[in-house]
Amino acid sequence: MIRCPECSAEIDVDEDEVEEGEILSCPECESELEVSQTHPVHLNIISEDLDDDDDDDEEEDEVGENGDLPEDDEEDDEEEDEE
Repeated sequence: MIRCPECSAEIDVDEDEVEEGEILSCPECESELEVSQTHPVHLNIISEDLDDDDDDDEEEDEVGENGDLPEDDEEDDEEEDEE
């Protein structure tokens, strides 16, 4: 018997019937679980905050990868300094 890594509920899984990469759902907590290994079966929780990580990447692109202002803004700053 396999246990859910999130809530420890028993999940009825036959090692011979699951494949690596298959997605299962816990009947108790409804967490999505990925089969990361068979014989013995090992389950990993699929993180629900993956969408949040994508949003962070977009914000970084707007500011610049190293935190600098976009190039257009830098030119404006140089013009102000000259005046």
